[in-house]
Amino acid sequence: MLDEGYIKYRIHWSPKPAPDVAAAKQLEEWRRPLFVAGLIGQYDDPPIGFGNVSIRCGEPGQFLITGTQTGHVAYSNAAHYSLVTDYDIAANELSCSGPVQASSEALTHAAIYEMDPAINAIVHVHSQSLWDRYVNILPTTHPDIAYGTPEMAHEFERLYRESGFRSQGIAVMGGHAEGLLSIGATLELAATKILALTRHPRD
Repeated sequence: MLDEGYIKYRIHWSPKPAPDVAAAKQLEEWRRPLFVAGLIGQYDDPPIGFGNVSIRCGEPGQFLITGTQTGHVAYSNAAHYSLVTDYDIAANELSCSGPVQASSEALTHAAIYEMDPAINAIVHVHSQSLWDRYVNILPTTHPDIAYGTPEMAHEFERLYRESGFRSQGIAVMGGHAEGLLSIGATLELAATKILALTRHPRD
């Protein structure tokens, strides 16, 4: 069975009205071209969503992220995002609020935001062709580490210290087939790094 889209951390969800509408509009501005490019979407069988975006939002340490299983949504709005309000990576748990629960990758996003206050946005996409082309070419996480786990969170911390992930702002998830992730000071920077790979393939 496809190991994708399932929340692997303990989640504490507070159902509430839509979070920051302005921030959600900013996320949709760059989520949309990623969706059109097929980098965010939904598998057919089983119907499981993939890909997510997030930006810092709210109080320090909080961020707004795509809700779980929203990959199929062609045009998102505030109802499709969740505000991560607290988390504990070591305990593998996370708290969020909003109309939907946070993405299964939210704990990884939390760990990446902790690494550097200059990181204000994260984009996680799926592409078999990009993954095949750039695995072990771009900074790549260890193949034995699965998505959505504390181990993956710590692995990105290692990459940030020891590889070109910090300077390049993009990495391949070695244990998460098809997965790539980018970071940036803005959502535009994070998204365009990924989109540029689709326009300028490596020879």
